[in-house]
Amino acid sequence: MAKDGEQKPETTTKNGETPLGKFDRRNLLVGLGGLYGAASLAANPLAFAAPATPDFKDCVNATEPNGTSINCCPPAASNITAYVPSAACVSRTRMSAQTFTTDSNYYRKYMKAIEKMKKLKSTDPRNFTEQANVHCAYCDGGYTQQGNPNLLYEIHGSWLFFPWHRWYLYFFEKICANLLDDDSFALPFWNWDDPTGMKIPNIFVNDPDKSPLYDSNRNPDHLPPTVINLDWSYGDPTVDDKQQIKSNLSLMYTQMITQSKTQTDFFGKAYRSGDDIVTLDGAGSIELSPHNVVHSWTGTMTDPNNPIDMGALYSAGRDPIFYAHHANVDRMWNIWLNQLGGTNFTDSDWLNSTFIFYNEEAKPVSVRVGDCLDNTKLGYTYEDVPIAWLDAKPTARAKARTLPSARDPAQVFPTTLEKAINVLVKRPKKSGSGSAEEILVIEGIEYDKDDVNASRPEYTEYLGNFSNVPHGHGMKVKTNRRFRITEVLKDLGVNNYESVLVTLVPKSGPLKINGVKIEFDSS
Repeated sequence: MAKDGEQKPETTTKNGETPLGKFDRRNLLVGLGGLYGAASLAANPLAFAAPATPDFKDCVNATEPNGTSINCCPPAASNITAYVPSAACVSRTRMSAQTFTTDSNYYRKYMKAIEKMKKLKSTDPRNFTEQANVHCAYCDGGYTQQGNPNLLYEIHGSWLFFPWHRWYLYFFEKICANLLDDDSFALPFWNWDDPTGMKIPNIFVNDPDKSPLYDSNRNPDHLPPTVINLDWSYGDPTVDDKQQIKSNLSLMYTQMITQSKTQTDFFGKAYRSGDDIVTLDGAGSIELSPHNVVHSWTGTMTDPNNPIDMGALYSAGRDPIFYAHHANVDRMWNIWLNQLGGTNFTDSDWLNSTFIFYNEEAKPVSVRVGDCLDNTKLGYTYEDVPIAWLDAKPTARAKARTLPSARDPAQVFPTTLEKAINVLVKRPKKSGSGSAEEILVIEGIEYDKDDVNASRPEYTEYLGNFSNVPHGHGMKVKTNRRFRITEVLKDLGVNNYESVLVTLVPKSGPLKINGVKIEFDSS
């Protein structure tokens, strides 16, 4: 196979950033005004520093959610070369996984690729388990920051989430193609955002005894024909399929449009050298949901305190469906740019962030974020499928109902949220020429990373939840959750109200909340 890359000297530009939570299954429902409520993440003032870079010479043991140490370090890399894709044209089309039947040539070819990966020597970095360990090392505390040995490096919870996973899938796909001797091979995507794809695709559940695409560590209650719940939390009641699909489409609209107005909303917060990922408070809208939720919904529930495979970051890459899930997450990046008018960051600290992977020839290469922004230059595109959620804007419920009693936030917080509470939050008064976009901020959400119904997504007043997939390295986490509410208040017809009734509902165990406020967007 031809090598799709070449050495490239490192370059640095300095562009300003154009305007525009972590993982553990702690959930928080938020509700607005007697009505109920929404969410999104904060941005720090821009301060140019340097890209956060993993120290590849200092890979340490990662940690399972229950505290067990696990070694997922890749083979020591030497003679690392800079890599830039040189695809002359699009040669691979990623198709919807629902497109393929279990008697199709593609299904047999995909099984063959994964089977070959699993049979490679354990010392081969292209081996399936070694590829899964790449995700573990980057996502569960396997690396420290270069120049900051006391800080862990992490590619979740910041602006690195989308580009890192794009590169990861790129090389995984290239390895499959190499083993098949077929440059046209492409990974499938699990289009959980469309009604036709809201079940685990059949190619991943067929022939459990023989198929290398099958994984036994999936939640048995969520196998087909169960429709996925993109707002799922442990113990959530089920609804009929029609209602669930409607709810899923509304959530997609909210996350992709209402809560993704800016670059920071969508991609996540800047992550620079010296930043502590534990306190960064930086995940973007899509990473929080549906990304996190699909992980938790799919993964096993044998032990809620120690979920495995898709249910926890250290093991997620062991399930072949992980790569189809993330192909659809990657597809959301394309949709946001090409159909919703989004733009990429131009900040040089983002563009020059680097990662190391092993390519299809088992050679270590370094890659830049700036070289993966156009998927066609990486040689692949996506099947053109319907996007039903574009027309699924949530609707307001009838307003004629008795509102619950509520107190001022100062009288309530800090508090441990063990049951639904209502607070009446005063809106700020606009002054000067600053942004008029109002943000509801849930402040100081505290929870243990090891710990594992007011409204629904189809209603305008539902803002979202706080959703995390289990990491290792147990520690106390304190974070915020931010929701854009200007459009929501307008749609509810309450733009002239001085205060907003906010309802907070714990969905998966108690957690501490330090405050609730409304402020104007400062990004």
